[in-house]
Amino acid sequence: MKKIATGIGLVIAMPNFAYADLIFKDDQLEILGRNFHFYREYESGGKNPSGANSQLPLEERNNTRNEWGQGFVAKYSSGYTDTPLQVGFDAYGLLGLKLYSDIYETGTLLLQYDPVTGETKSAYGEIGGALKLKYKDTVLTYGDQFPYVPVLATSTVRLLPTVSTGVSIQDKSFNNLLINAGYFYSMNPLDSTKDLNYFTTDYGAGIKANSVSFLGGTYSFPNASLTAYFSELEDVWNQAYLGGTYLKKIDEDQKLKLGFTSFSNTDTGKKKGGDIEAYIASAMADYNYKNHTLSFGYQQVFGNEPFDIAGFSSAGSNNLNYNVAQYSTFSEAHEKSVQVKYEVDMSPYGIPGLTFMGRYFYGWDIDNSNSNNPFYTKRFVYDPNVDYTHRETNLQASYKVPTGFAKGLDVKLRYASSRATKGYRYDDIDELRTILEYTFKF
Repeated sequence: MKKIATGIGLVIAMPNFAYADLIFKDDQLEILGRNFHFYREYESGGKNPSGANSQLPLEERNNTRNEWGQGFVAKYSSGYTDTPLQVGFDAYGLLGLKLYSDIYETGTLLLQYDPVTGETKSAYGEIGGALKLKYKDTVLTYGDQFPYVPVLATSTVRLLPTVSTGVSIQDKSFNNLLINAGYFYSMNPLDSTKDLNYFTTDYGAGIKANSVSFLGGTYSFPNASLTAYFSELEDVWNQAYLGGTYLKKIDEDQKLKLGFTSFSNTDTGKKKGGDIEAYIASAMADYNYKNHTLSFGYQQVFGNEPFDIAGFSSAGSNNLNYNVAQYSTFSEAHEKSVQVKYEVDMSPYGIPGLTFMGRYFYGWDIDNSNSNNPFYTKRFVYDPNVDYTHRETNLQASYKVPTGFAKGLDVKLRYASSRATKGYRYDDIDELRTILEYTFKF
């Protein structure tokens, strides 16, 4: 009801209905249809800990997660009134439909479910919106939003996106400089449209914060960019981000792209997440030759706690570090990791719209034995005498229909296989995601 009231309030807030023609003149409506099947199989004796399985003895539990859903994400953006202080609004609607689920195979984050019984809802959804005020090149937005900055990035990795409620400001007054600021005080999880008045963290350590605030921006050069942000997860940590990219065109057939990211987390305020001092840095080099791209990445965590990011109850923000795989993030305390990736576009071979990607990650040197943080060590403390390692392989085939009645239909098959030393945070799994997406524009 809060979301519905917000949407109605946006219309009531319009200063004069005489401006209606202007508001709706440059409006845009997009509806994304996403069909998502998720299958994960736990290996090496692992079991699915979710749903009805949680009530069974370990040896009787199912070792799979298997669900299928259909989602719709509608986003509407109005134009603005022709006034010195321009007024407009955004609105959205989310709908998730269950196509298949079993009480012993739930926990995929596709569908809203009861954590004890495993029962899933046949449908769930919501509507909401935000009021926009624009003055020259500055826009203030209040209400339900989908922020996407390094320190708070809406998660889009399942059926429906997460939603954050608060106020944000975007400014484009200066040439080549984009500035963002925001304060968000509630959110919706990835697998639910329930409005929660707190934020969590990706690690799933039970940490809660009343708000997330941030300030930062990106400066664009002719062939490069530099991004910096500072944020606070209230009474948990202060987080700083610095990242950049550089593109070098060697000749008509060859390009080189370099990128780096870095974050730091240090505890603040009431220290609701305990003592935290963690840093992470990652870099990626992409070499592109015609329709082929070969990439190499390196990432390292500094500190006795893992690197963590703001989260939405059941999942974290979209993670902008380079060594983030389909299943795991390679961000344990002191962890080092490397990545090699290959991508190919099949258009030159007579199959436009078809691409393939393969990548391999390897992590090592994991050690949190010197951490005194009760939140991050409550699962286990890594034995400093054990050489913990972790590896993951990702494969993807993607086809976007280039012509015909189904033009724009995007089909993706994503496979992941993860293996690690016994005692590592992530279980051994094999996983397949099948995603069909189509966007209707009006």
